[in-house]
Amino acid sequence: MPIIDFESNVSIKELLEDSGNGKKDIDPIAYFQRFALNTSLTLNYGSRIDGRIDNELLQEICDVERAISNFRSTSNNWQDYIPLMRLLPSASSQPSEYRERRDKYLTFLLNKLKKQIDEGSDKPCITGNILKDPEAKLNESTLTRLVLEIQLTRIDEIKSICLTMVSAGLDTVPGNLIMGIAYLSSAHGQEIQNRAYEEIMKVYPNGDAWEKCITEEKVPYVTAFVREVLRFFTVIPICLPRTSIKDIKYEDAVIPTGTTFYMNAWAADYDSSHFKHPEEFSVERYLDNPEGSGTPHYAYGAGSRMCAGSHLANRELYTAFVRLIVAFRIEESKRVEDRPVLDALGCNAVPTSLTTDPKPFKCGFRARDLEMLEKWMRESEEKTRELNN
Repeated sequence: MPIIDFESNVSIKELLEDSGNGKKDIDPIAYFQRFALNTSLTLNYGSRIDGRIDNELLQEICDVERAISNFRSTSNNWQDYIPLMRLLPSASSQPSEYRERRDKYLTFLLNKLKKQIDEGSDKPCITGNILKDPEAKLNESTLTRLVLEIQLTRIDEIKSICLTMVSAGLDTVPGNLIMGIAYLSSAHGQEIQNRAYEEIMKVYPNGDAWEKCITEEKVPYVTAFVREVLRFFTVIPICLPRTSIKDIKYEDAVIPTGTTFYMNAWAADYDSSHFKHPEEFSVERYLDNPEGSGTPHYAYGAGSRMCAGSHLANRELYTAFVRLIVAFRIEESKRVEDRPVLDALGCNAVPTSLTTDPKPFKCGFRARDLEMLEKWMRESEEKTRELNN
């Protein structure tokens, strides 16, 4: 949570500065790509990408991971799913080129961590714990091989950690954050903002929501808003294929072990037999509503292969939205052509991609109380300095 505290503070501070406190409409995409990526990098490698949103390494990781997400899509790379096609030569050298580019920054991040461990300047992180743990059954060469080996014939835990922490968080959390902001900027979103702000003030009448949302989740309306963003903007419409681990009986048929399944998460989230008027964005459906019982949505998948980072993602989304709502009035762009597409599928710049790549748009960010916001941001910066010291 201190990482989320710091990264959300950085993003909001730069939104305020770059927009001139609402005087200039800006595109929020890069700010929240960095928010999600730096959260993941700090957890996994103990370090972040410093600098503003035009940082060269930040842009390289975002570009490469987005391209690889496109390659991984079930509709873009049929050789992964039709064995006969693997006998044919690849039609493009791009996947190999992007793999090499990814290897380069993964090697850089790992070597940077190893150097910090040698110097004793490293911060607690997942990969660092594995490297330093004498009980771990992985030596340095094994870890390096697993981090760099992109195409594996089996799922390996440490490889999954290193790659997933870099790519999965960057693929999904920013898409939800960005499209949530896009919706808040709309006419209906203004109503949602007003209600959310009122509910936040009911829970935190002393104006301490900025600080308290880091340690607790006590505003049901914002929690419901996060769930509806996850449902409405299902950022992985068709989940990655999974293989069954046992025979499955379905009506009169038996589906054998080892069968590959695809889950249409978008169709599940727009199932009218479960959700009333699923095409409508409705925060209320998750407030004391049976629609929110059981599995409230399929944005994280379902079952044993449900996203392992769902709790982290929920905390990132909740904290970011509470802080955005108490910090700003998020306003619709003055230019009609700069306004976002709010259709869950139409908003995707690459419709065949595995994950949603939001189309560029702009909106306004005007501080509700500039003096108070600057005070909150200073306090977050001071807290970060204390922790680092």
